[in-house]
Amino acid sequence: MIRLFVGLGNPGPEYEGTRHNAGFWFVDEVSRALKTTLSMDKNYHGLLARTTVDGQTVWLLKPQTYMNLSGKSVGGLARFFKIQPEEILVAHDELDLPPGEAKLKLGGNHAGHNGLRDIHAQLGSDRYWRLRLGVGHPGLKAEVVNWVLKKPSLDHRIAIDQTIDRAVKALPHFFSNEMEKATMQIHTSKPPRPKPAKPANTPAQIDIDRPQPPKDPPCTLVS
Repeated sequence: MIRLFVGLGNPGPEYEGTRHNAGFWFVDEVSRALKTTLSMDKNYHGLLARTTVDGQTVWLLKPQTYMNLSGKSVGGLARFFKIQPEEILVAHDELDLPPGEAKLKLGGNHAGHNGLRDIHAQLGSDRYWRLRLGVGHPGLKAEVVNWVLKKPSLDHRIAIDQTIDRAVKALPHFFSNEMEKATMQIHTSKPPRPKPAKPANTPAQIDIDRPQPPKDPPCTLVS
């Protein structure tokens, strides 16, 4: 089961609503769902909550070290309480997924994400779970830093929040170690946007190889 839920982000009001803090948003919602409160713990350099689920202790953590040193907080807590990498879920922003999508993944490289890079180093392993919360990509590599340190548009924030809601609904699966079911819950994409309705009396198809009849006056098709 997942014993430690980690959300990555940067501390301070200037970063609170930025894309890079999507992991923080997830842990905040988990905290609400579990009816617990995060408070600063200097020993582990982060905002920490501890609760019990089905007789098992569960921790929630938001490192306050700034993104690049996230592993200092995660590694210290995991070592002290003997939490194995496979029992850790790290939620973070993901450039390669659009807002409204998320992926659950065990292991793999850090793909340039500095928070994951430091967690890799501190845990000495990549075999922890990641909840990749899509925030979209600006299109240019040079714009990535500005993109993740800015607030998403309202539409994008709503889509990200809906993704987080789906992930929070997977909590029972995380606690029962049913990771396949958690994956199915989280990977369910947002509903597609409805297609605009066709105007009335619009022909189903036009053959461009045939001469078209004059537009006026309108004709009535008899079946």
